[in-house]
Amino acid sequence: MNQAGRDQFINETVLPEAALRPITEVAAPPATVNVPGNRQVFVGRLQELAVLEEALGAPVGVVGAVHGLGGVGKSTLAARYAVAQAKACNPVWWITADSSESVRAGLAALMVALQPELTEALPLEALAERAIGWLAAHEGWLLVLDDVTDPADVEQLLGRTLVGRVLVTSRLAAGWHRLDARVISLGVLSEGEALELLARIAGRRPPGSCPGQGADAPAEGPEGALELVRELGCLPLAIEQAGAYLQQSRLSPHAYLQELRRQPAVMYDQAARGSQAERTIARIWRLTLDRLADTPLAGQLLRFLVWYGAEPIPRTLLDGLDEPPQLLQALGGLAGYNMITLDETSVTVHRLVQAVPRTPDPGDPHRQTADIDTARAQATRLLADARPESPRDPADWPAWRVLLPHITALTDHTPRDTDTATTALLLNETGHFLDGQGAVTRAIGPFGAGLHRVRAGAGRRPPYDEGGASQPVGAQVARRSDASSSAGVLSSLVSSRVRPFSRS
Repeated sequence: MNQAGRDQFINETVLPEAALRPITEVAAPPATVNVPGNRQVFVGRLQELAVLEEALGAPVGVVGAVHGLGGVGKSTLAARYAVAQAKACNPVWWITADSSESVRAGLAALMVALQPELTEALPLEALAERAIGWLAAHEGWLLVLDDVTDPADVEQLLGRTLVGRVLVTSRLAAGWHRLDARVISLGVLSEGEALELLARIAGRRPPGSCPGQGADAPAEGPEGALELVRELGCLPLAIEQAGAYLQQSRLSPHAYLQELRRQPAVMYDQAARGSQAERTIARIWRLTLDRLADTPLAGQLLRFLVWYGAEPIPRTLLDGLDEPPQLLQALGGLAGYNMITLDETSVTVHRLVQAVPRTPDPGDPHRQTADIDTARAQATRLLADARPESPRDPADWPAWRVLLPHITALTDHTPRDTDTATTALLLNETGHFLDGQGAVTRAIGPFGAGLHRVRAGAGRRPPYDEGGASQPVGAQVARRSDASSSAGVLSSLVSSRVRPFSRS
């Protein structure tokens, strides 16, 4: 049409008659099911499935949130539950919900599945809004919101009048109270389940052939299998990654474990052919720390904590790391993403979370060599500062026992060429404590390692060269037939020659 000498073009969209139906009259097509990954190998988790069934058992308006460490199997559990509900619920719809944009796209796809005639008739935002309207008007559906990174991304959706069931998965442990969700914490597999998963993926046991010892009883397996799943902390993603590698390379679990200990940075980042390259332990950890980028201290704190043992770490050990508000924020962020477990007195780090941040990777901003070296030195200094005044005073023994597993873990993973006099002092004092406890065999290790580190680290003459003791302590100990005598040799040498090191 021409108006005032100008051409004006008007585009109009003519909706099909079916698209104009009230949303209450739009029925879901039979078996509208969209659940990716539902054919994955699945073992155990019977108790967790029962908890989910109970949490989402109400017929209408219920939300369940499954949270846990990255790689613990949240999505796999949700997929198994969702498929099982397909007979009772329709639609069963899966949305990757790692951003608000992904949520809107998933809702739009649901609306297209419900009304295919709208595929080219409405824009994405209108489709998403219509899907929310449909969910508010109908019962008997199940919506899975997978990998939610921020509850705010789904708050608007769940804040509407929804009358079906919603299952959320997330690494986040906090924030779900705003959605009145039933919160379910998902832990690692039992050793028996981990062994079964490893065997199934590696192709060494057919489905359904698990021995009948029960989920918690480790079954007999190939050489090194039990040791491997323990090293991997029974974390499903790590077990899956290892099993696929065993199947591809025809390695034994024992051989894989040796490679894992020799080249952890490589093995934790290596996916077997045919596996999802982005689904490796190293990359999952990096993604989690990326999400904590607004809390820089979180990455520094994790690099520090991973040098200690898997046992509870006293929170008092962290005093002085930073100002209390910043430290609490970092601890809360790591706990919120399930990278650590936090209570009023201690911090616990999963064994596998510890392994990756200790290994440098030039391509990972969270695993730079200089940062790792700084964190290790800091962990050593704080342990040395926290050690009780006397390893011989019974009043100090409880504190020594709390610190001992962390001293052991630190020294086990510290390269000898990075040691300082602080390391030697810490080992020396630990040896005195163990010797005083009657653990003479265990005392030999710290004493001997301390002596080696003094000689290698400071450029001084080794302590055993002083006073005419010309042979290394190890050679003297080797000639002794009994552990008590060996510990005595080490104790006397270290006591007389290394004790001058001070706390400074």
